[in-house]
Amino acid sequence: IKKQQQDVLGFLEANKIEFEEKDIAANEENRKWMRENVPEDSRPASGNPLPPRLFNDSRYLGDYEAFFEARENNAVYAFLGLTAPPGSKVRVYISHSKQ
Repeated sequence: IKKQQQDVLGFLEANKIEFEEKDIAANEENRKWMRENVPEDSRPASGNPLPPRLFNDSRYLGDYEAFFEARENNAVYAFLGLTAPPGSKVRVYISHSKQ
């Protein structure tokens, strides 16, 4: 999970895409919001959805696999719902604590 999170954050930073990182390990409200806003058809068969999960404002974009596929297909901006240059903020929900 940590490697996937670092991959997403590194890509966003390298491409100067503004984002807001939400830590679900240290903040119960963030964890609850993420779980409630991941669509039913994108949740695992059992348990809770794991990070990283990406949202553009409150619109669910996908998980790491969807992000990775978009990156491999040179379609990350479309995946993120952005046009170049990016003008929106992307939320990235993560599970590690920054402490």
